Amino acid sequence: MKLLIKTVKNFPLSSLLIVAIWTICIIPIPETPLSHVSMADKWTHMVMYFVLTMCVGFEMVRNKQTSTKQLLLYAWLMPIIMGGLIELVQANCTGGRRSGEWLDFYADAFGSTIAFLIGILLVRCRARR
Repeated sequence: MKLLIKTVKNFPLSSLLIVAIWTICIIPIPETPLSHVSMADKWTHMVMYFVLTMCVGFEMVRNKQTSTKQLLLYAWLMPIIMGGLIELVQANCTGGRRSGEWLDFYADAFGSTIAFLIGILLVRCRARR
């Protein structure tokens, strides 16, 4: 429990984003005008995981946890694993109200990967100054 409290204190925005993403991905989504736009949900997944990865990376740097292994594990790999878990939960635990899709998982991974690569470039540019 102490570890959870410490994590939330050190990563408040990331923790909030994680809870928000889980909530959004588990509740049934009503029909919207954008429901018929091709690949709109994939773009949403990419943006959510891009923002999550950037936020986790930023908070890790702010908290001085910047080893390459830590950044790779927590800022890049953990969001991708979370995306996979969410797709499994959607496929198996929502009673058919949500469906788990491989393309959603790929969109999650793509968003996290792009954010991680941009983060690496930002760190390298900042280090040169």
